[in-house]
Amino acid sequence: MTSFALHHVQLAIPAGSEDACRAFYLGVLGMTEVAKPPVPAARGGLWVRAGTLEIHLGVEADFRPARKAHPGILVDDLDDVMARLAAHGTEVTPDGEFPGHRRCYAHDAVGNRLEFLQPL
Repeated sequence: MTSFALHHVQLAIPAGSEDACRAFYLGVLGMTEVAKPPVPAARGGLWVRAGTLEIHLGVEADFRPARKAHPGILVDDLDDVMARLAAHGTEVTPDGEFPGHRRCYAHDAVGNRLEFLQPL
């Protein structure tokens, strides 16, 4: 049987929003930027990583933020993540309706929905 694992999640961003996304993903969440190869780098956007999680933020000409679709991001300290988000003015919506996890929702610098989960 073939095995599967997640390599990265792609989220769309509008042209010119890279600095705002860096401020959010690197500054608020503490992720690191991954150098993009030359061809994708020429298209703009950025790639970020924390542990084994990699998010590719790609420029989309007709950008609309993802309001329902979202990555589910596992964290080991949900309270810390919620505090960092709130300290930077990001609205956080706690939601305890997921089996075996505490969770919350927030939106990134361009309005994409993110779900953060901490296993119980």
